[in-house]
Amino acid sequence: MNPSAAPSHRTLALILGALAGMGPFSVDMYLPAFPALGASLGATPGAVQATLAVYFLGMAVGQVFYGPVADRFGRRGPLFVGLGLFTAASLLCALAPDIAWLTGARLAQALGGCAGMVIARAVVRDVTDERGAVRLMASLMLVMGVAPVIAPVVGGALLPVFGWRGIFVLLAAYGAAMVVLILLFLPETLPVERRRRDGVFATLRIWGGLLRDARFMGFALAGGFIIGGMFAYIMGSPFVFMELHGVPPGQYGFYFGANAIGIMVVGQVASRLAQKIEPVRLLPVVLTISAASGLALLVVAATGLFGFAGIVATLFCYVAMIGAVMPLTVALGMGPHGKMAGNASALMGTLQFGIGAAVGAVLGVLQDGTALPMASVIAACGVAGWTARRVLVR
Repeated sequence: MNPSAAPSHRTLALILGALAGMGPFSVDMYLPAFPALGASLGATPGAVQATLAVYFLGMAVGQVFYGPVADRFGRRGPLFVGLGLFTAASLLCALAPDIAWLTGARLAQALGGCAGMVIARAVVRDVTDERGAVRLMASLMLVMGVAPVIAPVVGGALLPVFGWRGIFVLLAAYGAAMVVLILLFLPETLPVERRRRDGVFATLRIWGGLLRDARFMGFALAGGFIIGGMFAYIMGSPFVFMELHGVPPGQYGFYFGANAIGIMVVGQVASRLAQKIEPVRLLPVVLTISAASGLALLVVAATGLFGFAGIVATLFCYVAMIGAVMPLTVALGMGPHGKMAGNASALMGTLQFGIGAAVGAVLGVLQDGTALPMASVIAACGVAGWTARRVLVR
């Protein structure tokens, strides 16, 4: 395919979904390997969990760089830089001799992988209007939803055959394959005449303006907090499921995958509803369900009501709503900022993964050998997301 030719909606959704899915794959695929990884490198559970928290930190910091660069130099060039770094860092993860090496390599992997998430959102804004953005983002969620479904299953299958290092070799192959796909099928979506020529201080002024924009921040924080709850689930569920409730590593992926299917289904429902109901009216309903699900999870964890089944059911309700929260908050928050889509996308992503890094730190402090820390953080994130939209968006 000629790179200058415009791809179809389906092709664009597949490519952008695969780019945005690099984050979920990099996180979810090695979750079943946590016990084996710790035993192999002589690391404590907290040190292994830190390799995940530092990944979220890298995703937050890296997006600060890619957003302005993508607005100035276009989308494809920064993508190639990020994908190259992701691929090299994944190989370094596979070669790690100790937990400190792995932690540093994970940071570099995140700094590369976040390019896909930032630029995927920017490309959506380049080629669509607000309602079209909801539709395309929902299609991305469908593709991205495949990652959490199959990543833990693939990781669990690779573990007994190739060990945890084989998981990172496969991630390196993923990054290399994405380079080829971009070369062949994704054209540049930001023409030269629409590119910004901002210096460092001008970029800081843009970010300052976005931070002062209550409407943008309301949507960005609403999405960021709800997704922060999902990060708490990602970081806390290996302990709660496998160690607290005795779920085998091979079966853990199926529980994780069921929640991802929920994200996919809700995303498609939200896409159809957004064609009939204004997205700005649909989002409050979605956020209310998210907050209620988080609070229900807290009650179940605190009281033991319905046991493990209660935890699984309330987690499913919370996580599934991500399928609606992400496309709605991205479309509504970035809609008025087409001329600075890269910066707006970067700030959204930085907020999301900054909250994720904070969530990891809080979980580490609260850890008490029960499901209550995970449930408490998820409930707090759900309520904070609902409150952010309610207070800031008029």
